[in-house]
Amino acid sequence: MLFFVEFLMEEKGSLVQEGFAAIHTELYGYSFEAVTNKDIWRGLILRLFTILIILFLLLFLIEKLIEKFLGVKRRRISETPGKSVDRWGRTIILIIFLVVYFFALTKGSVDTLKWYWVLFLTVLAGFQIILEWKYLKESKQYISTLISSTICFIFIIFFVIRFYN
Repeated sequence: MLFFVEFLMEEKGSLVQEGFAAIHTELYGYSFEAVTNKDIWRGLILRLFTILIILFLLLFLIEKLIEKFLGVKRRRISETPGKSVDRWGRTIILIIFLVVYFFALTKGSVDTLKWYWVLFLTVLAGFQIILEWKYLKESKQYISTLISSTICFIFIIFFVIRFYN
């Protein structure tokens, strides 16, 4: 029997491999060649890092321009009476999202998890903006944070919709 399988692989190796790849694609929903081809993965990772670097540079430049235009001097919330509110709020948000994360994992859906992370980042940024508005209102720092967070979320949602649907 082993001899017959080896003979089949030698004679019709490409057909067997193509059949295996077709079965794998049908079962798992992605191409087997795409997973095994290191050049494809390297290209994807390189493109992802390039996009992330461009995004961070763009956000940094936009934030600095807005701060210069509005005359904002950066301060930390920990330097204000809102220090304890900031710590408690972030801790409560983290605990709630860790508990919800386990329920999101039981759904087993990648779609659920990706929107979970988008929601988590949105809540954290929203909390940061509200605290800056309340405790650093005179510096208008919250406007800079609001604009940069909005740009970041537009990019994240575009990335989630474009690449994960």
